[in-house]
Amino acid sequence: MTWMLPRVVLAALAVLLGAGLAWLLGRWWPELPWLPPLTGALIGVAALFTVDSLRAHRLMQWLRGAQAGAAPRDRGLWGELAYRMERAVRDRDRAIERERQELLQFLSAIEASPNGVLMLDAEDHIRWCNRVAADHFSLDPQRDRDQRVTNLVRFPAFVALLQSGDYSQPLVLSHVRGRLTLAVVVRAYGDGMRLVLTQDITERERAEAMRRDFVANVSHEIRTPLTVLAGFIETMASLPLTEPERRRVLSLMNQQTQRMQSLVSDLLTLAQLEGSPRPDADRWVGAQALLQRVLSDASALSHGRHELVLDSGPSAELAGVEAELLSAVANLANNAVRYTPDGGRIELSFGLLADGSCEISVSDSGPGIAREHVPRLTERFYRVDGSRSRDTGGTGLGLSIVKHVAQRHGGELKIDSELGKGSRFRVALPAARVRSVEALGVEAARVPEGSL
Repeated sequence: MTWMLPRVVLAALAVLLGAGLAWLLGRWWPELPWLPPLTGALIGVAALFTVDSLRAHRLMQWLRGAQAGAAPRDRGLWGELAYRMERAVRDRDRAIERERQELLQFLSAIEASPNGVLMLDAEDHIRWCNRVAADHFSLDPQRDRDQRVTNLVRFPAFVALLQSGDYSQPLVLSHVRGRLTLAVVVRAYGDGMRLVLTQDITERERAEAMRRDFVANVSHEIRTPLTVLAGFIETMASLPLTEPERRRVLSLMNQQTQRMQSLVSDLLTLAQLEGSPRPDADRWVGAQALLQRVLSDASALSHGRHELVLDSGPSAELAGVEAELLSAVANLANNAVRYTPDGGRIELSFGLLADGSCEISVSDSGPGIAREHVPRLTERFYRVDGSRSRDTGGTGLGLSIVKHVAQRHGGELKIDSELGKGSRFRVALPAARVRSVEALGVEAARVPEGSL
């Protein structure tokens, strides 16, 4: 009520001004007794009206503008109104800014989501989408806003889903952008609005396909020797066999049993490799001794049918699990012996590279591998020639084991092959897992006697 006193004072001044003018008019026109009171009242009212109009005009000018500055600082009623309005405007601006910040934080959280989020209105216009959804559907988050999504995303199954209104089941889109597989979920909200959620399930689908192939391959690989064993057992149980025939059947049964044992052993090795942590770099294995053992096993498997050459290179040690490294290199050497024709050349070599890393290489003069098969050689049970692989006793898991061993030791398996010109398989290990024996000897010689 602080505005009352100034307004009463202003009214009193207007009354005094009107009374003074009425007194003057009374002296000038005594014959018109009604004129002075009327004129005084009109003058007082006009004065009040003029002052109020000026103050109201200033306030309206401020309200019509951006309200960036302060409201008019008048006294009385208009000053109080201006103060209240300015405070209400400032409260509104703070509330809008707070809501804007919350909206930005919400949109930032959606933007950080690994899944795509697409907001559609009742007419299928894009209201907003995050970066992941834009990448999934090849959209531009700014340029394509307010565009009809069915004009930009033209998968028939996706358009049919939006038009059907039944969003109870997710939709799987394959070959999006030529390589992606997306799971699309649509949810209705608000007044006809739709939320489209997309998830990249390419790797999951690939893993599921690999799992199905793996189960099918394992079943097939085990079923074949079991069928052979069952047939031989039935033969021995139902037919009288001579001693040579019995020995031949037992020999074949032993081969199939060994094949199943090799398969189970390789499967267990793969499971152990995939489920174990990366080995520490505190156990060292001599590279030359490792290659000598591999050469000895390969020679026993070859029975003199191949020319085996070893280039052991400089003396060095490798950090890792000896059994795993031996298994990896032995698999490469055994594959070379199995698939290289008699009289062919197989070379094992070890070399240090300029950056301190190393490569263990197994080369052969065999038939080579066509280029289209090379990227898939490390897949489980993948065979370039399935029947030939079974004849040579392979399980189809050797190169997969080699790849896992190399990766567990921080390295990789490299394959170079050309049809008709042989193959070269290299296990590359990083410098952190390699140390030169000669360098260790020089370093030890530099340590002063008695310093340890």
